[in-house]
Amino acid sequence: MFLLDDHEVVRRGLRELLESEGDLEVVGEAGTAEEAYGRIPATTPNVAILDVRLPDGDGVEVCREIRSKHPEIACLMLTSFADDEALFSAIMAGAAGYLLKQVRGTDLVDGVRRVGRGESLLDPSLTARVLERLRRAPEPDELAGLTDQERRILDHITEGMTNRQIGEQLFLAEKTVKNYVSNVLAKLGMSRRSEAAAYAARLSERREHTDPHA
Repeated sequence: MFLLDDHEVVRRGLRELLESEGDLEVVGEAGTAEEAYGRIPATTPNVAILDVRLPDGDGVEVCREIRSKHPEIACLMLTSFADDEALFSAIMAGAAGYLLKQVRGTDLVDGVRRVGRGESLLDPSLTARVLERLRRAPEPDELAGLTDQERRILDHITEGMTNRQIGEQLFLAEKTVKNYVSNVLAKLGMSRRSEAAAYAARLSERREHTDPHA
């Protein structure tokens, strides 16, 4: 498995805890999102334990990119805070589980083994809260405020693309894509790209059901 946390003492503690089990091996670690993007694919772990808050980014974004390119890697989010927004984003990014750092060591080890077997640690009640969030998404006419380019950006966000991938697809600088994403979120009244992706996907599905020619 792979460890992503900006505190070395946390990574060291996790490594000692997990490797003391005998059947678990830590194949790599990183302290920043940028390091993780390169090291996780290179070490090919079956499970990646990701801190949600990082100095140079967001562990949820790391989860989204890793899952989009390497769906065989299960991502387990680990955080110090019970944050509904981060939980929502983690589920939409394809995380297999979400645990607080206050979790007991035995429960963490059990969680790692479970997601490694392809199981989910997400409580059904938490998933229900996410679905409720989706039901409260804005109405379709709010997309009318988006420019054609912003709609294309939103489509690519829905496909799980990162800013870098979108830039390559549309021949735009990554910084330019980031600005477009910020504009899209602002116009939709959302704070995270995962919310916009979930909304756009739901809207597309609804159109398919209502359009007799779809």
